[in-house]
Amino acid sequence: MSLVKEFKEFALKGNVVDLAVGVIIGGAFGKIVSSLVSDVIMPPLGVLLGGVNFSDIKIMLKDAAVDMSGKAIPAVSINIGAFIQTVIDFAIIAGAIFIMIKMMNTLRRKKDEEPAAPPEKPEDVKLLEEIRDLLKNK
Repeated sequence: MSLVKEFKEFALKGNVVDLAVGVIIGGAFGKIVSSLVSDVIMPPLGVLLGGVNFSDIKIMLKDAAVDMSGKAIPAVSINIGAFIQTVIDFAIIAGAIFIMIKMMNTLRRKKDEEPAAPPEKPEDVKLLEEIRDLLKNK
C-alpha cells in the first residue's frame, strides 16, 4: 500500500474529520468565552469590587527604563489580573463542556433504555406456527 493511499484512508476516516471539526469549533468557542469573560463578566465584577480593572492588576518586578543609548527597556511584571481572567475563562469553558457532555449522556441513556420492538416474523414462519397450533389442538 502506498504511503499516499494510506494517508488518504487515515485522513478521511470519520473520526479524524470529526476531531478536526471539534478542534475548530472549540477554538471559536474559546474566543467567544474569552470575550464573554473579559468584556461582559469582568467589568461589572470590577465595579462591584470598587472599580478594579482586573487586567491592570500586576506585581511590578522591574519598572520600565531608558538605558544610556536612549533605548527603552520594557517593564517586567507578573500579570495576576490576566491570570484571573484566564482561570475564569477555563471555569466557564469547563462548565459548558460538562453540561453538554451530561446532556449527551442523558440522551444516550434514554435512547439505550427504549426497548426495541421485536422484528416482525416472516409470513412463512407465521403460517408454520398456525399449522403447528392446529396440529396441537387435534
